This record gives sequence, C-alpha cells and structure tokens, in this order.
Amino acid sequence: MPIAKISGVGAYAPDFILTNQMLSEMVDTNDEWISTRTGIKERRILKGKNKGTSFMATKAVDELLKKTGIAAESVELLICATVTPDMQFPATANLISDNCGLKNAFSYDINAACSGFLFALHTASKMIESGAHKKVIVVGADKMSSIMDYTDRNTCVLFGDGAAAVLLEPSEDSDGIKDAILHTDGSGWRYLHQKAGGSQMPASHETVDQHLHYVYQEGKKVFSNAVVNMAEVAAEVMERNHLAAKDIQWLVPHQANMRIIEAARELTGIAIERVMVNIDRYGNTTNGTIPLCLWEWEHKLKKGDNLILAAFGGGFTWGSIYLKWAY
Repeated sequence: MPIAKISGVGAYAPDFILTNQMLSEMVDTNDEWISTRTGIKERRILKGKNKGTSFMATKAVDELLKKTGIAAESVELLICATVTPDMQFPATANLISDNCGLKNAFSYDINAACSGFLFALHTASKMIESGAHKKVIVVGADKMSSIMDYTDRNTCVLFGDGAAAVLLEPSEDSDGIKDAILHTDGSGWRYLHQKAGGSQMPASHETVDQHLHYVYQEGKKVFSNAVVNMAEVAAEVMERNHLAAKDIQWLVPHQANMRIIEAARELTGIAIERVMVNIDRYGNTTNGTIPLCLWEWEHKLKKGDNLILAAFGGGFTWGSIYLKWAY
C-alpha cells in the first residue's frame, strides 16, 4: 500500500503589514504587552473589496502548480481547511478549484478551527493510501481579519491573514506521512467560538450591534488546554514511533502563541533552533500557520528529514502528524 508524500508547497501572504505600533493606535495596547505575551510583532492583513479567503488560497494553489509543474487538470481532489469561508456555501474549495482551473477535481471544505489543516492533511493522505487518487491538494487558508473585533485587545492582536497549500502524491519509497494522532473534545466549544452567523443564531441587526460575529475567546482556559494538549500529542506521536528528540529535524507547531510553542518544544526535548517559528511576522493565521512554515523552511528541508506537525484549535481540536520529508 502506498503512503502519501508532500511533493510541493505554495503560499500567499497579503502585502499589508499591521504592526504592534499600529494596533496601539487602535486599541489600548502596546508593543511590549503584545510581544511578551504572544511573541507577535506584526501580522498580514488582506485589503480590498470582495477579497475573501479564496483570493489568498487561489494565489497559493497557483504558485504550487507552477512550482511543481503539475497540470491543473490532473488534480483529482482539493480540500480547503478554513474557518473563514467566502460564503456559507458553496465551499471555498469549490471557488478555488474554479479559479485555478481544477476541472477534474472534486473539492470541499473542512472546519476544525486551528487544527483543520492537520485534519485535512490526514484525510487527504488516506485518499492517496487507498489508491483512489494520485494528486490531492490540501489548502490551509484564513482571513481572520474578517472576524476580528478591533476594539478587543485580547483577540485582535493575535490573528492575521494568509494561505498555503501542499500537493500530496503517492510516495515511491518510505518517505511521506507516517502517522497521525487527532483528538476532539466538544465540550471546549464554549471557550472559543463565533457566537452568531450560523443556524443557531442567524445574522440580525441585534447580533451585529452586539459584536457577536467576531471571535469570542476565554484566553486563560484556551491557553491552559493548548499548552497541555498540543505538547502532549506531539510527544505522543514521537513515542509511538520510537523517536527521540535527536531523531527529529524539525518541529512544526501551530503558531498561536510563543509560550504554547515553547511548551511543546520543552516536552518533546527538541532544540529551539529546530523549531519552525514565524509567529512574530504573521501572527496566528489559523489554518495557514503550519503550511506557511513548511513554505518558508522548504529550502532548508532535506529528503528523509523527520518532521513533527502539531496543532490545537477551537472545538477543542488538537493533533500531531509525523512525516518524513520526501524531496
């Protein structure tokens, strides 16, 4: 049975940079407060009328196709992990497929909050392993600025916009996606969610006036769960595959908070110089963080490198994937 390998990465980050200094002029905060608590210095924001998540994702997929030399018509499936779809329906994945000319692919979205990219990557890998498909694209993309309350200093400083995509194909050898451990605790929904806009609380003048369409987060509760669960699941997937810290070339953590990243690093024992960190420049792009890291570090990755991917998100959802880099 073949295993799935990542054979290419593409990405897009908006041009507009929202710095901590700029935020301090919008809300009661400052650079030191943000930096010491989160590790974030700046984040990218998508500007422009009628530009949604699919705009960034399309750019990422177009770059991926160009870099890999893969014809759009040869792609059989596209999965988009997002919490900020362009519309309730159709799926943002459908829009990306149309924009990129993926005429022979079926496509759909996955929503597992910040863990969505890992959930989608695991799902796509099984499509390859089953033999049903040979070329699958997984996109992680979010326009978090569209659901940010820029009067709430506890949330607006955390998030940015961005997109990245990977191509999965059958591996010719043993390099590829080796193992995954994924979890959900649905009782965590109350601590991190978007109150209005769904079928339970449809949009109305009242919901808009009360700012119920923005991210709601109980920071301390989310932080404590993220620190424990993301770190433990990364260590768990290493232990299950008999991997020590010295065997791991790169830890690729979800970029939510530098203190959460450090907790995962400490529990796995991986040296800080082998941890991918770009939260200082992008903030939390939700589903975009892990593939954006892979895109930025692509030139440093070598065939056979052991990577541990780990994430935690609303739901609560969390998980880790172990893979061997294939090129």
